Amino acid sequence: MSVRLTSMSVIWKKTLEILQKSINPAHVRAWLIPLQSSLDDNGLTLTASNGFVVSWVKSRYLEAIEHAVRQVSTRDVRVRIVSASNGDRRTECSAPQRMQQHTLPMSMTPQLPVVHVSPAAAENGGPAGTSLPGGFAGCKTGSANATGWRFSFQDFVVGPSNELAFSAARSICRQQLVTDQFYICSAPGLGKTHLLQAIGRELAEKGGRNRSKVRLAYLSAEDFACRMVMALKRREMETFKAGFREGADVLLLEDVHFLQGKEKTQEELLATIKSMRSMGKQVIFTSSFLPRELPKLDGQLASQFCDGFMAVIEKPDFETRMRILEAKAKVFQVQIPQDVNELFANSIPNDIRLLENCLQNLVIKARLMNQRISHGLALEILRNYAPSAARPDLESIIAFVCRSFNLSHEALRTKSRKKENVLARNTIFFLARKHTEMSLKDIGEAFNRKHSTVIKGITTVEREMSLQSQVGRQMDHLVQTLEAQSSPGASSSRVITH
Repeated sequence: MSVRLTSMSVIWKKTLEILQKSINPAHVRAWLIPLQSSLDDNGLTLTASNGFVVSWVKSRYLEAIEHAVRQVSTRDVRVRIVSASNGDRRTECSAPQRMQQHTLPMSMTPQLPVVHVSPAAAENGGPAGTSLPGGFAGCKTGSANATGWRFSFQDFVVGPSNELAFSAARSICRQQLVTDQFYICSAPGLGKTHLLQAIGRELAEKGGRNRSKVRLAYLSAEDFACRMVMALKRREMETFKAGFREGADVLLLEDVHFLQGKEKTQEELLATIKSMRSMGKQVIFTSSFLPRELPKLDGQLASQFCDGFMAVIEKPDFETRMRILEAKAKVFQVQIPQDVNELFANSIPNDIRLLENCLQNLVIKARLMNQRISHGLALEILRNYAPSAARPDLESIIAFVCRSFNLSHEALRTKSRKKENVLARNTIFFLARKHTEMSLKDIGEAFNRKHSTVIKGITTVEREMSLQSQVGRQMDHLVQTLEAQSSPGASSSRVITH
């Protein structure tokens, strides 16, 4: 329920409180709290220190700010972001007109033309006035939504490791690949979300067969499960089913491995896939695992996932990593010295997302500190973000995690369900999957665990990190800290869990 607020300071304060729930608090402190706010008849004006901050806040947080402001003010408040450095209040950045959506908790990364439902919202029944899946806000048509997608085919760097997946994704949009189902698999951070969003963007911009407008349903498997739970509670399952089967032409579903062990949800998804495909519609999935690696997946659903085209994205080679850095530098409109690019490409071989984040933080630090981008500055960034340049094996990962948690290797082999033991094991599973070539079975055998337990542990880490809840942010920080401290010369420290 909205509250009528007239004081500018109160509006901005309440807005920041809401943003803290959907955006990493560290990002709120770094980018949003320093903004100077003022309120007049033209709306809420947020003044940043320079044009770079304006561009940064606009591209990443403006939509969330507007969403939060609408929750704390009963009148239509326009949000403007201006730069104090040029003194021109007419130089503003505001979001384009958007299609009306239900007011639901937002998932900030990536920003999409889809309403996401957080687990908390599902459990509490959602905000007053919303109805899920009634109205099915996840389906959007036409090119009006094309600007809402974060990634495109144009900014995807193609190399030997991802060429097949890229070609298949683009061919589906151009009706050159005759398939109504596509399954993209890769380890975290290698580009499967990028390709899925690129497909959505292309279809939203150019349409489907015969240039017809396409109704897209893009959500995570967890969102699908949450919406189904809400529909069951409200006795709206028929509406839920119709929302996907009749209301969407293309289903884009992220992280389907999350559905392991959720038998009823798997049954409903299987029925949805069969129904959509029988009507000539398309379904596209992403996962961190191949169907055969998911033992708690229903056999029929696993078979269904395989009944289409499947592409695996491998880890990028050095040349591809260099081209990714060069492309990202163009986006930031900076020139990066060759030795800096080589340092990053050599130090971060397995995670494109982390590679791009390191470069991004290097550029930000150089601009904020008014320093030249140099090899030394890059080393400072790597100490915070990069894993060891020498690829760690399972034993070194186990040794480091045990030191960090002050646990013995034997304690992790036991059946103990103590929180710190489970968290430590799951962290090892995640890092071993990310940094070694070991199979899930081999990782599990090192701890007397089934490979299904390894999958569950990895999925738990990914899920908590993607939710960006308090626990998720702690786990994200934990993984980054462990990777950073595993680099040569880094000092060891104990990780304290609560």
